[in-house]
Amino acid sequence: MLVDFRPHTRLRSQKTPITISDSLGPVVDALSESSTDLSRVRVVCDWVQYRQNFRDAVELRPIVSAGSGSVEPQPVPEGVRDDDLEIAIDVRRSADHSLRDLTHAALSAHADGGRDSGHVPLEDWRPTRDSCIWDFNALYWSALDLWEKATGQAYEQALPGGESDARNRDAARSLIDELFAVWDGLADGDALPPELYVVELGVGNGNQAKVFLDEFRERDGEHGRGYYRRLQYLMCDYSPHVLDLARETVADHAEHVSSFVLDATRPQSTLGFLQFKVFLVYISNVYDNLPTDEVAQLGGRTYLVESRAYLPRDEVTELAELVHARPDQIGELVQKLLRLGPALLAEARPEHLGGPDAAVEFWRRAWSAVRLEERYVALPGLDLYELAPTVSGEALRPLVESGADIRMHVNNGAVASFVETLPLLHPFGRLICHDIFVTDAGAYRTGFKGPGKYDGSVVNWVNGQLLAHVGRRRGFDVTYAPFAHRTGTNIITMTAQVRD
Repeated sequence: MLVDFRPHTRLRSQKTPITISDSLGPVVDALSESSTDLSRVRVVCDWVQYRQNFRDAVELRPIVSAGSGSVEPQPVPEGVRDDDLEIAIDVRRSADHSLRDLTHAALSAHADGGRDSGHVPLEDWRPTRDSCIWDFNALYWSALDLWEKATGQAYEQALPGGESDARNRDAARSLIDELFAVWDGLADGDALPPELYVVELGVGNGNQAKVFLDEFRERDGEHGRGYYRRLQYLMCDYSPHVLDLARETVADHAEHVSSFVLDATRPQSTLGFLQFKVFLVYISNVYDNLPTDEVAQLGGRTYLVESRAYLPRDEVTELAELVHARPDQIGELVQKLLRLGPALLAEARPEHLGGPDAAVEFWRRAWSAVRLEERYVALPGLDLYELAPTVSGEALRPLVESGADIRMHVNNGAVASFVETLPLLHPFGRLICHDIFVTDAGAYRTGFKGPGKYDGSVVNWVNGQLLAHVGRRRGFDVTYAPFAHRTGTNIITMTAQVRD
């Protein structure tokens, strides 16, 4: 049996002390009392810092390495540790549950082929980026006005601290001064174009755009070069509702602002006309909200993490009572919710939902209940795995084969967005992104990096080393630095620009 206990800093915490014996002992006892082959079991203990997440306190993850169902048999490489099962423990919740009983129940359900797991699947097994959790995520942004009405608070209030670091005025001034320095040099050489393009992906409610535009106008007045009258600021977001709010927020700058409904994973489809013209692409807390797979290197073999969203059976019973339906109807209602949205669902199923408000309550309760089963499926080769439309899984090799066992995000949506955004940049342009980046792959070995739930959306940390590797292959320098204008934040600033 291999044990990986990860929450190292919490072991020394005075506020929430954790002991290895309390978290691990009951699990080992349950394993010892089962018929499981202990030599082929991994036990992983994580501190899952997101209080709203997709995990139970104890989870079993089958390791499919030699063929199961639709999975093609794979040869066993020399020297591989060929495990059958991983047991995952959320140490943060270990004191609130009987880990021994939960492990017993999970092992019994696994031995029974999962028939007695208490899970009501919402989908078949698939790569996590294709899971319906991302349909929930898309629904949140497309029907944000209904969610905010139900909760009584704007989505930004769900962020740590209740607001985005993007609204920081000192950060905006610093960025503007750097832009002016570039433009001054080009203007002095008669090489500055007549229109100065700035693009913001994921504009939110427009507060960041307003801070930037207000500061830009003021700094330009002091600078005296007339850059404001040439400025073209493009606000882009997935949600029409969010864009409507943003346009109202920046109404004072209307003649300099355009807005676009845009899929952040395919910016070229909307902004391709700006190739080589954009001096600044600004992104804040978008990459962490885009679909992602995870890959793992376990015992010398590379795996893809497959997921299956489900609802616990007791939660299905409660949802059925809420909407006056049979438990076996809940899965179909959830699927219709994801296809139609709450307003149309209320019209399509009036016998279950009395109106849009009732449909939103069903949505929120279902989202809170959604969990993810996971399994590891052996990859036949990284070169056969498509990380993004133009990026092979080979880009992952230096990261996943860097040493000890590791499991990491590959941030497919972020990589696709990044690769399509870079060609928009002017030769003197930059991409600036504030987000929760993992800048050292080793951090994946020591802590949980998602997925978690923020209000109605999904959040995952972003694999910064992977983006830097992909950027370098395309002729861009990619650097990371702590967010410079607020302490006590996990936000990192990524900068990408054409290599000198």
